[in-house]
Amino acid sequence: MHDQKENGTCQEVQANITQFMQEIFHTYKKQKDNLIPILEEVQEKFGYIPKEAQKEISEFLEIPMAEIYGVITFYSRFTLEPKGKYAISVCLGTACFVKGSRKIMDRLTQRLNIEPGQTTEDGLFSIDETRCVGACGLAPVFTVNGEVHGKATVKMLDTVLDEILEKEKTVEK
Repeated sequence: MHDQKENGTCQEVQANITQFMQEIFHTYKKQKDNLIPILEEVQEKFGYIPKEAQKEISEFLEIPMAEIYGVITFYSRFTLEPKGKYAISVCLGTACFVKGSRKIMDRLTQRLNIEPGQTTEDGLFSIDETRCVGACGLAPVFTVNGEVHGKATVKMLDTVLDEILEKEKTVEK
């Protein structure tokens, strides 16, 4: 799980969430139909849906937390966990799967030592499975922060990961 220390204390993070939620609530009516648009704004701002934000939404829209959780977990675009600095998705849709995307996913999980839906301890990488990125003609495909890498191979994945790690080393210096 992503460590909150780098972003400030837990109280500062909660205050930031509360402040943001109060700002967006001014743009929405207290109607259940506004749940998904509010969740989309929260996801865009924080990269995931923090529990504190869910509580605020629950109170604002007068919707039980369980119902909000159900919506978040139903739609794959929402996540309950912070994403890594480099969010990597591997398409496992039919076209990509047939052309070898499972090997790419297997290599990715082996190399980063995490499973889909998880983030590395250093917060650098997260992995997700997706079913289609709309680039079937380029199958197999993986994305890094939305950038599509088509006609992908395990070697290409390794090269991309090596480039990211090299870039991160120079940033640290």
